[in-house]
Amino acid sequence: MILFPHAKINLGLNVIRRRDDGYHEIRTVMVPIPLHDALEAIIAPELPAGRIEFTRTGLDIPGEPEQDLCWKAAKMIAGKDQLPGIRLHLHKTIPMGAGLGGGSSDGAHTLILLNTLCSLNIPPRQLKEMAEQLGSDCPFFLEKKIQLATGTGGSTQTLDLDLKGWWLFLVYPNEHIGTAEVYRNCQPSGQGIDLRQILVSKPVRAWQDVLINDLQDHVVETRPPVALALATIKAAGASYAAMSGSGSAVFGLFDHEPVVSGLPIDLRTWSLRL
Repeated sequence: MILFPHAKINLGLNVIRRRDDGYHEIRTVMVPIPLHDALEAIIAPELPAGRIEFTRTGLDIPGEPEQDLCWKAAKMIAGKDQLPGIRLHLHKTIPMGAGLGGGSSDGAHTLILLNTLCSLNIPPRQLKEMAEQLGSDCPFFLEKKIQLATGTGGSTQTLDLDLKGWWLFLVYPNEHIGTAEVYRNCQPSGQGIDLRQILVSKPVRAWQDVLINDLQDHVVETRPPVALALATIKAAGASYAAMSGSGSAVFGLFDHEPVVSGLPIDLRTWSLRL
């Protein structure tokens, strides 16, 4: 059985305050986009019950496989239910350290994949609780819907926002950025922004000056390739352009198929229809 974990972009990211536990209280709207990894699992009768073999191809993933959220999700499932022998394989195409949520999506989809493949019948509420244990963004990826995320990012609500037909031009500026660094250099606003009201009441062209990613300034100031990519997308006529999450990927929304020139040829870009 194979699934295709999708990436996301953030529309606005309001950092409200740093909590006593070291995490940050945020508000952001996350949008699923048609950029995918591939995740496959098969039941392997030749393996002992409960044995999981995990392999990876595609982009080089830093760290040991045991640190991968796919592995952690599989072991979490195995700790709750008796699994047969499983072979699990991830083919990685979503860049890491880009603010696109690829690792979180892989972990969440591992929960979905093993629950379905092994007919475990874990209810949605329990799957969400397990996803929250994996990581703040993981619950979002259990459903392929535009969602408002609050708290540390794990509390989600579906948002009635239709971007169907819009074009997304996405750039990965070849900069791997650690989330901890970006949050450490962010000054929380101290107040929550009503992202829902902005998104549903204003046209896309009116978002630029009011729909702000509070993490963006530090990355733009310290990573020239990110600043260049963002400026180039804006100059190409994007209705709205911003950094996704904690970066480094930047994107623009266009009401027509985008033509973007002036970027270094070594940067990875995607033109995607939402």
